[in-house]
Amino acid sequence: MEQKTKEQTFLRNVIALAVPVALQSMLQASFGVVDQVMIGQLGGVEVAAVGLAGKFTGIFNVVVSAVGAVAGIMISQYMGQKNTAETRRSMIFNLRVCLILAALFTLVGAAVPEQIMSLYIDDIVTAETAGRYLFIVSGTFFPAAGIAIWSTYLRCMEKASLPLYAGIASAAVNTGLNRILIFGRLGAPALGITGAALATFLSQLVYCLVILGMYLKCRERAERAAVGPFAWGQYLSMLLPLLVSEFMWVMGENVYAGIYGHLGTDASAAMTLTNPVQSLAIGALCGLSQAAAILIGKRLGDGDRERAYREAKKLLLYGLAGSLMLSVVIFYISPVYVRIFKVEEDIRELTVRILAAYAAVMPFKVLNMIIGSGILRSGGKTTYVMAIDLMGTWLFGVPLGLLTAFVFHQAIPVVYFALSMEECIRFAVSLVVFRRRGWMNRLKA
Repeated sequence: MEQKTKEQTFLRNVIALAVPVALQSMLQASFGVVDQVMIGQLGGVEVAAVGLAGKFTGIFNVVVSAVGAVAGIMISQYMGQKNTAETRRSMIFNLRVCLILAALFTLVGAAVPEQIMSLYIDDIVTAETAGRYLFIVSGTFFPAAGIAIWSTYLRCMEKASLPLYAGIASAAVNTGLNRILIFGRLGAPALGITGAALATFLSQLVYCLVILGMYLKCRERAERAAVGPFAWGQYLSMLLPLLVSEFMWVMGENVYAGIYGHLGTDASAAMTLTNPVQSLAIGALCGLSQAAAILIGKRLGDGDRERAYREAKKLLLYGLAGSLMLSVVIFYISPVYVRIFKVEEDIRELTVRILAAYAAVMPFKVLNMIIGSGILRSGGKTTYVMAIDLMGTWLFGVPLGLLTAFVFHQAIPVVYFALSMEECIRFAVSLVVFRRRGWMNRLKA
């Protein structure tokens, strides 16, 4: 009876954490579809430009997510240890790191936007259009830094519904402003892609302010002096491998974007049109990764290794079942999805074929997300994740992409499928590491 009660409690906790996170991600992705549809009315160049600018902003998002991941490891484990002073210090310290990173990326993105975009594509017009978009969107880096840390804190408190509400407010503002600023509604001038960038900036600012208010209301009180010297060695041993891992992974993604861009504007536009679907699909199951990081982290912080291992296996099974179902859905809806865009027929056909390749590899992407971004990181031994990610991206993904694109001269759907084979390699290695249990570690205060 006691075991059954624990399993029921675990399932309730997973649902309480995973569902709000999934809904938030899917909501943002669905509004991303709306954004793409609106921008898609402007033409293929604008669609490609937004996608390329997103690759640079993605570097910042991934690097900050690494800091957020470390914050999540620390906060969840110290909450498991009932150490409110270390919990508070972990949040504040990681917020400062994120703000420093935001300052650096804002400076670069605002100073040389067109030069950055020219690294991704040869088409001068597309690079200039993407540069104008990036210049404005660089203003979102500071709000995003706060969002990353405060959302992590609230989720570790198992108040995952609060970031969802903030996300709803932000997404609604983004969609409304997109319609007004892109096409010129309610007396506003039609700004096109510049309007889309302004809408993104303002909606992120709203998101940041709302989540800040929620954090200030819910934060736990702790004495400032109730902590010992900061454990720099422990912190850096978690952060540096994740920074290297996430940065090199996103650089690999940027190499992929460069490959697509050099295959032509149509190829780049087709990849951009797949982004909302990929975001929706991953968003539907990303809550399992968040739940893994928090729940398994708390179990390890409490010293219950066996229960942590059992619950980790359950989360992997949930992810496998969900991803297989979503793969089937994506395969069958993709021909309908591309019809909502006013782009050339060739771009639509390429998009359908890329989405078919994505559906085939999606289960491995989801499992890697859960085991890599959630389970293996929860104990703080992030060197495992770094080694696996570097191996997958740079020993397999990038070489396969370059070979199929520039040596064998294959079309973009084949290139995408080939480089995505690195997901299979990463999962196989991750599974071996998971079973050996060396990742199961309890942080020291």
